[in-house]
Amino acid sequence: MRPTEVLALVTIALVLLGWLLWVSASRLDRLHRKVVSSRAVVDAQLVRRATVAAELAASGLLDPVSSVVLGESSWAALTAATTPVPPELAIPLPDLDPVTALDRARAESELTATLSEVLADPAEVEALRAEPVGAELLDALAASWYRVQLSRRFHNEAVAQAQRVRASRRVRAFRLAGHAPLPVTMELDDSWPDALEGYGSG
Repeated sequence: MRPTEVLALVTIALVLLGWLLWVSASRLDRLHRKVVSSRAVVDAQLVRRATVAAELAASGLLDPVSSVVLGESSWAALTAATTPVPPELAIPLPDLDPVTALDRARAESELTATLSEVLADPAEVEALRAEPVGAELLDALAASWYRVQLSRRFHNEAVAQAQRVRASRRVRAFRLAGHAPLPVTMELDDSWPDALEGYGSG
């Protein structure tokens, strides 16, 4: 084989490798942006849920003890909230500090537990719904809660995709992820209170 033919084959191989690496890097970049954008959506829905819960606590429709406990839990969730990143600014950014992430998950899970306790009695929930303001707040709470579940599921699926791509030999061998941190899922309790079953998903 002539040297020129060898050079041509090497050049073609390098071009092909470069193209494959560019495709892989572009895909990984899109996945990183998808993770950050979906995280911002989850944050926004969590803030909305905590805001409606705080409004319910301040509505005067609950007993004094429930109002105080729910108000404190809502405030804890709101103060632990992160600042959402607009989709147009979504770039691979470091995730939350582990302590901050743990605090956020704990605060949101505690809000879930508090709401589940406050709304545990179906009869009391129906009594709340009999009041116009109560019905409006319960509908808003159920809708935001449902969106929290959907957006968190979508975010965790995006994280799983990014993790699978980053685990590939090509990405690891050529360090295509650069200095971007490994995305992590959002783990918190966002389960429904039984008394709210059937609301929010319609």
